Amino acid sequence: MKLVPLGDRVVLKQLIAEETTKSGIVLPGQTKEKPQQAEVVAVGPGGNVDGKEVVMQVAVGDKVIYSKYSGTEVELDDEEYIVVRQNDILAVIK
Repeated sequence: MKLVPLGDRVVLKQLIAEETTKSGIVLPGQTKEKPQQAEVVAVGPGGNVDGKEVVMQVAVGDKVIYSKYSGTEVELDDEEYIVVRQNDILAVIK
């Protein structure tokens, strides 16, 4: 199966959290917070959304930072994805 987002939606796959800090401290699983970094897997067509013209500014393969409490988590074929609106994406990592 394949997720195809509609309107200004973007499908993200969360990047794996680091197990150790830069200084070498190992983080136990419970204290780690989910990172807000993800890779764009699919992008909706944009267009006229809620009466406003929306131009999609992200592309498949971009690494992005998204808002902490945004999106809907979806599991498909044993993979976890997050579906967010484009305006929930805060930045593109280059």
